[in-house]
Amino acid sequence: MKYLIVGLGNIGPEYELTRHNIGFLVLDRWADEEGVKFEMNKLAYTSEVKHKGRTLHLIKPTTYMNLSGKAVNHYLQEHKIPKENMLVITDDIALPYGKIRLKPKGSAGGHNGLKNIEQLTGGANYPRLRFGVGDDFHKGQQVDYVLSPFSKQEMDELVLNMDQAIDAVKSFCTIGLERTMNHFN
Repeated sequence: MKYLIVGLGNIGPEYELTRHNIGFLVLDRWADEEGVKFEMNKLAYTSEVKHKGRTLHLIKPTTYMNLSGKAVNHYLQEHKIPKENMLVITDDIALPYGKIRLKPKGSAGGHNGLKNIEQLTGGANYPRLRFGVGDDFHKGQQVDYVLSPFSKQEMDELVLNMDQAIDAVKSFCTIGLERTMNHFN
């Protein structure tokens, strides 16, 4: 069985440790744990891990957040992976910092990366793992907030939160979305 695991973020050192890049950060940590490297390929940095007889294609789109759907659509087609075997890891300001929530589908909720994936893959019916980055910003400051780096306290907790997200992805690929949601949500 094949899966496409998409970490959303923006390329470039200025975005590296920002809240909006949590998808990239989770996949980077996982790749480090597995001893695999990301390689630059068409529209994304890609890597591959094996887990319990499954092949997991990890991608970090290089199209910038707002055009993530181009890379997602390309790799779904290239690897012939059905959308239900795709999981998108994204930041979510509606969740408290460090909380994760898996959903089988849903609205983009104002998230431009998710909007673009919906537009280019034919709808919002794909699983996603939302990683809470909190909402500690004033009205009109949302963009500045998600593009700002994590605080010292958040950084101290980040590794444990990312490890929980990685465990949730592995669970999704082995026991399915419903059972994973029951365990992690």
